[in-house]
Amino acid sequence: MHSLREYVEASGLISYGANWPDQWRRAADYVDKILRGAKPAEIPVEQPTKFDLIVNLTTAQALGITLPETVLARASEVIE
Repeated sequence: MHSLREYVEASGLISYGANWPDQWRRAADYVDKILRGAKPAEIPVEQPTKFDLIVNLTTAQALGITLPETVLARASEVIE
């Protein structure tokens, strides 16, 4: 189990974590607000809102694991 997609691309089994491209876009919104004059202390802290579940079926087969269809259906991406 990993939190970053890159580990699953490098033969990890599953990752579940915040969607980093979305996080960077939201960080850019913070920078924009600050550059337009907002005080950083007045900007609310936000939690991630978009999460990705990535599954590597090649690794699952190599480990002899059969993943339930419900997990595969919920996955954001399945690497074969």
